[in-house]
Amino acid sequence: MMTETAVHIKNLSKIYKLYATPSDRLKETFHLFRKKYHHDFYALNNISFDIPKGKTIGIIGQNGAGKSTLLKILTGVLTPSSGQYAVNGKVSSLLELGAGFNPDLTGIENVYFNGTLFGFTRQEIDEKMDDILSFADIGEFVHQKVKIYSSGMFVRLAFAVAIQVDPDILIVDEALSVGDLRFQQKCLRRMKTFKQSGKTVLFVTHDHGTVTNFCDYAYWLKDGEVFDHGEPSRIIKKYISYMSYGMDTRIGEKPLNETHQPNGLKTAASDLNPPADTPDDVVWDDISGCASFGEGGAKITGVAFCHEKRNEKVDILKGGEPVVFSMKLRVERKIENMGIGISVNDHLGNTIFAIPSFAYEYRFPDLKPGDSLHCKIRFGFPLIKNGKYTVSTAVAEGNLIHHIQHHWLHDVCLVEVVNTDEKYLLGSIVINESAFEVEFDS
Repeated sequence: MMTETAVHIKNLSKIYKLYATPSDRLKETFHLFRKKYHHDFYALNNISFDIPKGKTIGIIGQNGAGKSTLLKILTGVLTPSSGQYAVNGKVSSLLELGAGFNPDLTGIENVYFNGTLFGFTRQEIDEKMDDILSFADIGEFVHQKVKIYSSGMFVRLAFAVAIQVDPDILIVDEALSVGDLRFQQKCLRRMKTFKQSGKTVLFVTHDHGTVTNFCDYAYWLKDGEVFDHGEPSRIIKKYISYMSYGMDTRIGEKPLNETHQPNGLKTAASDLNPPADTPDDVVWDDISGCASFGEGGAKITGVAFCHEKRNEKVDILKGGEPVVFSMKLRVERKIENMGIGISVNDHLGNTIFAIPSFAYEYRFPDLKPGDSLHCKIRFGFPLIKNGKYTVSTAVAEGNLIHHIQHHWLHDVCLVEVVNTDEKYLLGSIVINESAFEVEFDS
């Protein structure tokens, strides 16, 4: 294995024999002709990939996909059925609650016990003890037996030990999800520092935002196999559409051939007639390369994001300007209770704000196949932090909570907020109407 590779995995499989009843196991053991009473379950099925040193890798997938099995093999808890793997460096892991801690020992005793497993002497553990206890922050419970700990207390101590042993590779399996929000943020800050020092982080999580914001690369496991892998935001988009709507995200799908010209489009107004101020010179963006998914009952065939007053494409904003997001739609089959909307995300994929018609109680008329619409969303662009943002758009059917996505398009527009006011360098939202009051105590 090359020295710049932290983890090497080749043709790795983990197979479990599943029996319908306990007696089937006994029958199979003593059957004269070795009759098979079990069926094989592949928790991992011939997966292969390498993880470079210094990278943070996120592993996602639904329950039973093989995520935890993979991490347990890499940490030596499980033995693979076939294949090879190699780990280059000292590994510290935080797997499911209970792994590595003896419930009949106190918190302090478990710190020494785990430290010994990592090869530290008692003196070396003593030198780290104050930092471990300070990070865990569980007070006098550190002198109590671990079996009385809450899940949050347990993970606090376990993570504190895992991070303080200064490993080359940190492996975390969803354990942080049981901690309170403040501790989760504390752990993420520590993991970022760990990452910046050139260490490798490998973790399983169902938190899409953490994968997008924190990871350099993502693997999506499905039925024990690597279903997809790549840049985190792309993988998360595909995973969300699959898990939320059971659909595959298509990358770079060209829109359906247009059969209606803009001057023949109908609007979403109640009378379905074009508004008098609809411009004839709208410059529609090319959406042929955008990632998309949906049932296909309606199709977004064009989008445009313009300043309301001067009908120019929105590229750079200060914040506060009136803008118009336009979309062309073609209806492919009968739709009742249609809704449209947009969401604006920052460069890490976090949704900053969204404008769905469902939330604003706008009601579309029933639509039939062949209807074409020119829809507009007029709004004042919020006062948000300087930076680059993407706009995604969608057409759905139903209501805000329960709906069918007919066509969702990721990142159809790019907008940059630039303002010289120092307030725009701070948080995500700029509050102009604010006041400070100071009084001196007498």
